[in-house]
Amino acid sequence: MSDLDTLIDKIGKNILDPLIVLLFGFAVIYFLWGAFEFIRDYDSPEARRTGAQHMLWGIIGMFIMVSAFGIMNLVGDTITSI
Repeated sequence: MSDLDTLIDKIGKNILDPLIVLLFGFAVIYFLWGAFEFIRDYDSPEARRTGAQHMLWGIIGMFIMVSAFGIMNLVGDTITSI
């Protein structure tokens, strides 16, 4: 393993992985907040719409973070195998 491979591996494991996990956590909290709003204000159409939007963006955020994690692993594995 060369110095570049070691550097890329350390950056991925020590910086990018925790950052992706943190952002995924924020997306989950945002989704749960939207679900809470949706359930809490079930009689208000505007509040339900806002809650549904928060849930949608939370799901989109989670999808993006899982995709970023997968792409990062794919690129890292590709670079280290060269």
